[in-house]
Amino acid sequence: MSTTLPATPQAWEPLTPRGVAAFGRAPLKRLLIVQLLVAFLAAGSVVWFLERGWFPVIRAAIHALPEQGEIRGERLAWSGESPAPLASNPFLGFAVDLNHSGQLRGDSHLQIEFGRKDYRVSSILGYVPVEYPTGQTIDFNRTRLEPWWGAWEPALAAIAALGTFVSLLVAWMVLATLYCAPVRLITFLANRDLNWRQSWRMAGAALMPGALFFTVAIICYSLNWIDLVRLGGAAVLHVVVGWIYLLISPLFLPRLPVASKVSGNPFAPAPGDGG
Repeated sequence: MSTTLPATPQAWEPLTPRGVAAFGRAPLKRLLIVQLLVAFLAAGSVVWFLERGWFPVIRAAIHALPEQGEIRGERLAWSGESPAPLASNPFLGFAVDLNHSGQLRGDSHLQIEFGRKDYRVSSILGYVPVEYPTGQTIDFNRTRLEPWWGAWEPALAAIAALGTFVSLLVAWMVLATLYCAPVRLITFLANRDLNWRQSWRMAGAALMPGALFFTVAIICYSLNWIDLVRLGGAAVLHVVVGWIYLLISPLFLPRLPVASKVSGNPFAPAPGDGG
């Protein structure tokens, strides 16, 4: 005797637990479309931040360089004043201090200071010294770097967008594979209608609210509405958001009749698999 299950809302939005639950019984292509859209928005926010926060400072720093200068033999040949700021904004700053005297106190979230034998990358966590590469000659002057950066800036923006887009899709696939087991266990214990493949789809959908939350955080950071500490907090919180949706969304699925529950075997497929 067949049992008619309550209808599940059509999957179209991953912002509510009920909406996430709907993706479990929706076609796989519906989840893929949503993930592609969210990955596109995330990649766009990263590129927008670079165009707004970092790239203008890099262009200004290159323009502030002298017409001659290079890094040769692991040493910076510098003809200008030292210490000297090059360019900065709240997000990124560049300066030259051949002896790392500490006279320059940048307020940027990320500060790069070029010394005679190395450069230092500083943030709120401290600084890391990085030696100049061995056996290489690197241009450190306005004449060579301005056309080089002009040619590479669009390509770097495209690489950042593509890297963000692809890495998110891969990360979501891996995490959904890891998270589908807890989803399947919850649905079994709560007597909900879901099998392994459907659990994987729901786990993938549960990651979308956190991704959208962090995308908004990046936009807020780009607008200087939140600082770097709060952005780091948002990075941690977006993982927690995914876990919360993962735990509560299965409870919004239709409940199976007691007689239809597979006794003692969470690995048995549930009816209603949409493929």
